[in-house]
Amino acid sequence: MLRLAALAVTSALAAAAAGPLPPLPPLGRLLATPDRLTIELSNTGNRLVDGKFRLECRPFGGDHPKAEDACARLDELARKGKNPFAPPKDEACSFQNGGPATAHVTGTWRGQEVDTTFRRRNGCDISRWNNLEPVLPGEHS
Repeated sequence: MLRLAALAVTSALAAAAAGPLPPLPPLGRLLATPDRLTIELSNTGNRLVDGKFRLECRPFGGDHPKAEDACARLDELARKGKNPFAPPKDEACSFQNGGPATAHVTGTWRGQEVDTTFRRRNGCDISRWNNLEPVLPGEHS
């Protein structure tokens, strides 16, 4: 018991000697960091949608056709604590084909680097894509 107490005191002293941890950025500053994404779409079946778009949020900008709605969706997902750009989970997915559409998204979202690809190859991929509408075009866009 004495050894455990001595270890705790020694650890606390060592941490204090190392100095305080750097503070986390204030939430307001993190939220004020602009989101800047490049979305490259191909094989959607709609030549008006295929191509490269820029999406900027806080303030709105870029050439995304639905920038304000797309930024609102990203804000909604952030409030729910969800990262729509996280890699897909390794899970069993239904066998269905949503077509050959591909979206490659790069840039910065909520201060984090983004570099991910969306497809519509199975039920999980389709759900992941649909969750990000209107950042990514809907099925009938």
